[in-house]
Amino acid sequence: METKERDFSGGSLNGFLMIGIVIAMFAACLWLFVGGVIRAEEGENCGWYFIGSALLFICFIFGCKGYTMLEPNEAKVLTFFGKYCGTFRKTGFYWINPLMSTKNVSLRARNLNAEPIKVNDKTGNPILIGLVLVWKLKDTYKAIFDIDTEVSSIQGGNMATARMNRFERYVAVQSDAALRQVAGLYAYDDEDGKGEGVTLRSGSEEVNAVLTEKLNERLEMAGLEVVEARINYLAYAPEIAAVMLRRQQAAAIITAREKIVDGAVSMVKMALSKLEQEGVVDLDDEKKAAMVSNLLVVLCADEPAQPVINSGTLNH
Repeated sequence: METKERDFSGGSLNGFLMIGIVIAMFAACLWLFVGGVIRAEEGENCGWYFIGSALLFICFIFGCKGYTMLEPNEAKVLTFFGKYCGTFRKTGFYWINPLMSTKNVSLRARNLNAEPIKVNDKTGNPILIGLVLVWKLKDTYKAIFDIDTEVSSIQGGNMATARMNRFERYVAVQSDAALRQVAGLYAYDDEDGKGEGVTLRSGSEEVNAVLTEKLNERLEMAGLEVVEARINYLAYAPEIAAVMLRRQQAAAIITAREKIVDGAVSMVKMALSKLEQEGVVDLDDEKKAAMVSNLLVVLCADEPAQPVINSGTLNH
């Protein structure tokens, strides 16, 4: 999007130099005034002395205003009777035309830790989701003139702070809308267990990238930029949390059982193979079936097996 922001190209003087000039003007004003009084007492023509003194006094008053000091990552938006003249970014102590109106803004990065909100994910499940983001002011023209941040009712140095607080509220509202939009694009979790597709739980990097993109689209018109945005809180809503917890526990139990069964089958296969290779015992199909059944019961049982001594014989 095209921007109208530009650097201030008008005149500015070093503030300390201007202080010296103002002191010199005040001294010259006093010298002319005293000289005019002395000449008036002597009856000489002193009109030009008083005129020069008055002009210097007006310049002295004019020069006493217009001082400005900027720290790193600060800026002033300058307007002359309503016309935008540019953005002043020079760090240090300067003097500029006091007839210009200034609006102070901060270019420093700021954090926003949004409270979790309740939304519906892609599958319709109610979830609680929150985010934390880092943002900063990028375009001073858009920030001042394209959105309403007027704080004329506040006086003094608090105006810049109040203006930045309004920017923060604007970011908070837009981040809420963007978070709801992004949360509706993905499911909370992979419910079918196939591991296909990006979810809010498993695809944090992709989800955060999309969230940052959506936020920058919304904040572009205000001249604000999101440096980084991340989801910092994710949970099911209280009304379905217990049910979803049981579902997750059931899925975990099934997965664990599958691994136990796979391991047990592998161990039984290895045991039968070893017995046949080393000729320890000759088992028919019925005995193999009984042995497999017993080994699977022992290996897959939740409780420890109770040994039973068989005092009989394998032969009929």
